[in-house]
Amino acid sequence: MKIIVISPNKVLREEIVHSLKSVDATRYSLVFDDGLNDLGHITEGQHPDMIIIDGLCVESGRLSILEHICLRYPDVSIIILSENASSEFLMAAMRSGVKDVLSLPLQAGDLQASVDRLDIKLKQAIPNHKKGKVIAFVGSKGGSGATFLACNLAYILAETSKAKVALLDLNLQFGDAVLFVNDHVPSNTLADVAKNIRRLDASLLTSSMVNILPNFSVLAAPEDAESAQDVKPEHIDALLKLTTSQYDFVVMDIGRTLNATGVKALDHADIIFIVLQETLPFIRDSKRLLHAFHSLGYAKEKVKIVLNRHEKGGDIRLTDVEIALGMKVFKTIPNSYQAVSASVNQGVPIMEIAKNDAVTKALQEVAQDLVEVSKTKKSGWLDSLLHHASLF
Repeated sequence: MKIIVISPNKVLREEIVHSLKSVDATRYSLVFDDGLNDLGHITEGQHPDMIIIDGLCVESGRLSILEHICLRYPDVSIIILSENASSEFLMAAMRSGVKDVLSLPLQAGDLQASVDRLDIKLKQAIPNHKKGKVIAFVGSKGGSGATFLACNLAYILAETSKAKVALLDLNLQFGDAVLFVNDHVPSNTLADVAKNIRRLDASLLTSSMVNILPNFSVLAAPEDAESAQDVKPEHIDALLKLTTSQYDFVVMDIGRTLNATGVKALDHADIIFIVLQETLPFIRDSKRLLHAFHSLGYAKEKVKIVLNRHEKGGDIRLTDVEIALGMKVFKTIPNSYQAVSASVNQGVPIMEIAKNDAVTKALQEVAQDLVEVSKTKKSGWLDSLLHHASLF
């Protein structure tokens, strides 16, 4: 465990370090007399697990510095040592994300209890070093069916493979993904998680999600535009870091708008599905998306084309789409208006409405392939996925 100690009081600094080392000599401490102004750079360079700060350094309205650290580095625990801290200061410190405020003169037992709590948390996190696969759906145009495909693929992944799956609705303006697999209004949304991002852990995440199956949960989008403004790109970083440690697959419905929050989510994606239909407006907007992703530096192998509501013999053929976009279509989803409409209108996954429907079978094929390649250890995940795609 790495701990940074900041205090202008040399005696107090030595007392803190002695208290830490007396229990566990392997604890690595970095000591600064007054590093608060450079705390961002220090934290970025040293990656500490805990920061212990003398309250003298933050009394003059400098809690905003700690708030920035807590927001940018949610895994770092901050403890303030303060003599006669007022209730207003305690409240402001907690709102800034500070984990604990301990009284001075220092009581070794109090400090040790706080460090022990962090130590337990770190040890519990060790088994969660796995990283779930992140799959993003982006509609090239409104009405592409991207939300329907994201929701139903996530459901099928969970139902058929028993993998643990999370669906994150990141369509901040018009997200309604939860209604595709559930007929109840969620009590919590992504906006609620964002407001409590400093407290985000597995328990808070679970309680904020709608549980559809024992192994499938949905985090709903904000319910209105005003709430959506509470969701920032740095919140997405923290959210995806946690969800990928807790779930085998994280499916994201990004929406069509490439704002800063959506781009931050796409940065984490292992694969991005662009969903379009066989019409010129969809093809034109898909070309724009591909150009945008190229500008963002995404590898060509990361971005895949899904052709939804595909019908053979139309005015625009599959080969026309591939020539126009300059890449092969990864998967075609057949047109099955009646089954899809029934699923959407009832808020029930299509697998439960029409188990033998062509759309269900197409999504089952994608789900099966994703599960198979996620288990592959000899080659990269994307390489395996591309190999299996050639079998479609």
